[in-house]
Amino acid sequence: MAVARTSPAAAHDLPATRLALLDEPLRLYRGGVIEHPVIAYETWGKLNAARDNTFLLFTGLSPSAHAASSPADPKPGWWESMIGEGKPIDTGRFHVVCINSIGSPYGSSSPASIDPRTGRPFGSGFPEVALEDVARGGFAVLRTLGIERVACVAGPSMGGMTVLAFAVQFPGVAQNVISISGAAAANPFAIALRSLQREIVRNDPAWRGGNYEAGRGPRQGMRMARKLGTITYRSHEEWDQRFGRRRVPDTTGRPGDFRAPFEVESYLEHQGQRFAAVYDANCYLALSRAMDQFDLAEHGGGALEAAFAKIKVQRTLVLGAQTDMLYTIDQQALIAEQLRKAGGDVEFHAFPSPQGHDAFLVDNARFEPVIADFLARVRT
Repeated sequence: MAVARTSPAAAHDLPATRLALLDEPLRLYRGGVIEHPVIAYETWGKLNAARDNTFLLFTGLSPSAHAASSPADPKPGWWESMIGEGKPIDTGRFHVVCINSIGSPYGSSSPASIDPRTGRPFGSGFPEVALEDVARGGFAVLRTLGIERVACVAGPSMGGMTVLAFAVQFPGVAQNVISISGAAAANPFAIALRSLQREIVRNDPAWRGGNYEAGRGPRQGMRMARKLGTITYRSHEEWDQRFGRRRVPDTTGRPGDFRAPFEVESYLEHQGQRFAAVYDANCYLALSRAMDQFDLAEHGGGALEAAFAKIKVQRTLVLGAQTDMLYTIDQQALIAEQLRKAGGDVEFHAFPSPQGHDAFLVDNARFEPVIADFLARVRT
């Protein structure tokens, strides 16, 4: 059994990040132990006297817990339009807590954490992370803050899967659930894609079996993996509308000049370089595998309906984009259907957003009013 005794990893330039240093070892879902677990998180708004107005937010694979700006960190967050005073997730009503996933490189225990026994990052020796562990990290933060119940738990993409892991492991803790572009289990297309991305990273000579020096990892492998992933985050329609066949003006077209001549190629290159510069490769591999391994049916003895029957919430909002090729709309419909079978009050929206999987980040005209309306009916 792998045991990790972690020291906090660097949280990059995240001045608003707080660290919960848990008192007890965290036994991980698929075996292994984190002896001194650390969970990073950020907060907005105030906890009310009844301590029941918390909005717990889990992230996708890529982002940190910096979901919105604050006085402590005025940089815009990844969900800036959604969180704040008078916004759909209204910090005048809700105490928002965004969790940095166990396994990611932004402050929580992860392969990038420093092993105090060696003074080096754990790398590939870190225990296997499951999305159930990410959910348990969020639950642990609630306990350190003295919060027994939350008004709502929400998350997009990987966070949508984590929301289900949270709800099934801690029934009754969340009064309401918002699941956005997630899944009860990864489909074969997503598994195939992420398998290839991981292979690309591992085949970069700089990966060195996961034992690279900090800042000297497989940048080229990470760059290529991100470019491949970015293609699936948007839809065919979005690529057509946004780029068409427009070309970059400084490419010559001469024989032997294989620089990217199209704007879409330049965009992918920018995305790949930016991600590779900030995201630790071993963290990427760990969470990518965790998404593939997640299967809610495990919590029902292999029966998905039995697993959903364990989820006890008052109301659920399930959202997805019809153009999402990564977490398809039928996966969102399945979540809604199973929650209804379990007796829940479920609202489901399948948006015709052209932005594909990333629609929850950019299609504000569709996502914001629906989330605002749902939360307006949540008691605080």
